[in-house]
Amino acid sequence: MNLWVCKCSTDVGDALASARAITADSNRGIYSFWWAFDGQYLLYAQDKNGDENQHIFAVPVAGGEARDLTPFPGARASLQALSKNFPGSALVNINQRDPRFADLYRIELDTGELTLLQENDGLHGFITGEDFKAHFAVAPEADGGALIKVADGASWKPWLRISTEDVSNTWPQGMSADGRWLYMLDSRGRDTAALVRFDLAAGPASAELIAEHPRADINGVWVDVNTKEPLAWTATYERREIHVLDEVLRKDVDFLEQKNLGQWGIASRTQDNQTWILVSMSDVSPASYYLYDRANAVVQKLYDCRPALAGAPLARMQSMTLTARDGLDLVCYLTLPVFADVADIPLKSTAPLPLVLHVHGGPQARDFWGYDPNHQWLANRGYAVLSVNFRASTGFGKSFIKAGDGQWGARMDDDLVDAVHWAIDHGIADPERVCIMGASYGGYATLWGMTAHADLYACGVDIVGPANLETLAESIPPYWEAAKTQLYRMIGDAGTAEGRSLMKARSPVYYAASIQKPLLIGQGANDPRVKQAESDQMVAALKASNVPVSYVLFPDEGHGFYRPANQIKFNAITEQFLAKFLGGRFEPVLDSEVHGNTAIIVEDSFQ
Repeated sequence: MNLWVCKCSTDVGDALASARAITADSNRGIYSFWWAFDGQYLLYAQDKNGDENQHIFAVPVAGGEARDLTPFPGARASLQALSKNFPGSALVNINQRDPRFADLYRIELDTGELTLLQENDGLHGFITGEDFKAHFAVAPEADGGALIKVADGASWKPWLRISTEDVSNTWPQGMSADGRWLYMLDSRGRDTAALVRFDLAAGPASAELIAEHPRADINGVWVDVNTKEPLAWTATYERREIHVLDEVLRKDVDFLEQKNLGQWGIASRTQDNQTWILVSMSDVSPASYYLYDRANAVVQKLYDCRPALAGAPLARMQSMTLTARDGLDLVCYLTLPVFADVADIPLKSTAPLPLVLHVHGGPQARDFWGYDPNHQWLANRGYAVLSVNFRASTGFGKSFIKAGDGQWGARMDDDLVDAVHWAIDHGIADPERVCIMGASYGGYATLWGMTAHADLYACGVDIVGPANLETLAESIPPYWEAAKTQLYRMIGDAGTAEGRSLMKARSPVYYAASIQKPLLIGQGANDPRVKQAESDQMVAALKASNVPVSYVLFPDEGHGFYRPANQIKFNAITEQFLAKFLGGRFEPVLDSEVHGNTAIIVEDSFQ
């Protein structure tokens, strides 16, 4: 997981032969990076051992040491913008002055010189233009809504209010390069987030609908590389759709759709927009990258991200929409082991199988169709794998999100249970061998499910899941300050007796004695969101009730496990746990695969 550069050439073999690494990280890897417009630097973000205090680094493309551009202990930085108009600079947000709110700075890449452009006085953030100025800001409102403010000299004035019900999927996307238009995803006056634009000379009353989808929020906008105006948009209900807005792009989309690339997208473009790097994947193919020469209509493969899996017998992922007990539609994804998948009949297994219900985090996030390493791993071990976009998941409109307010451990849990019963009723799941597993909110759902449905789940795997909603609310990171009202809307308002009562009633830690089946817990010691205390108190409550549990702690991880040796170690522990209590197969782990892992087995009741 390091950064490499190679020569840009239409001869792909020649280009790849020139590839060389310009970073040498051997710890957590590099997961996000950007080209500076001067072509001299690559920028990347990285934290320390999962503390989420990311810094922005610059590394010379020609070679040399990476420099920390935001070297402030305990501070958190993010990249705001890059612009061709300022090729040697970047805009960054840093919360060094106030850990709750990140100020806007301009930074010179050669020297690291920082210039404060805008202090953040309680704002979510800023909307900047190609002129490297902050034109708009988004401020939280006391009721959980938001107020978009417009720059008025050295101050801000109100411009557009976003209500509480719209705030989760109404947000500015950016400005056109000429400063005439502001583009937003906007659910005001409708259920799903549409693409709209505002004429900035005319003000907020000038909102013009560009595109909308009847069942899904628009979740991607492809913009012109120079004008920043939208050319196409994407939305995903069960499967992703591409919708062209500008005919200049239609020829490319039609051509690429015929190339059998799978689900493709644009990863990068040259400034003249004539050469694209495409990223493509499918449910049975990890990501591959391609070079696309627009003028000559030529597509050449660059590389596969997981070449060892090329041609492997991977399992297809099927999509479907289930109906919850109260009539709400739930988009779900099912992966069956290859040996049990009846190819000609959708959603059909040759026999009831052990099932892993894999619950996504967030909860304001969602599962998608495509290559999912957890689905493939578990299906390979002989399990059916089911993922459910339960209420509160994003992408399905504001009413679907709102349906999750106050429903942790209630109707959100009902959705998961309904999906499991669907799998049992359709002969997919063995009712005696169902596991619930997930990270973050998925970990909470695991803990709650194990306490509330002791007879339904044969075992559970909780990864960095909250156990006590009261202590979760008390320990949220300071940089969540502007958004904490939205959290309270979901779990209960910590500022009211009624809210605190709801939090306590929905906290699994108070029902630990109800757990009757094996539970595995994984936690990162540096997690700033779901602190180690969440897992510690759950384990203590289980031990106090003589409930067996296994607890694995990683001292150099945070909200999830990123170091490869740690990932593999916890996966190895998990699949042995599942094999013991669900009956699937497991692969013995080699010492060389987990060399350098830092797992601490705090509790192990199942040896």
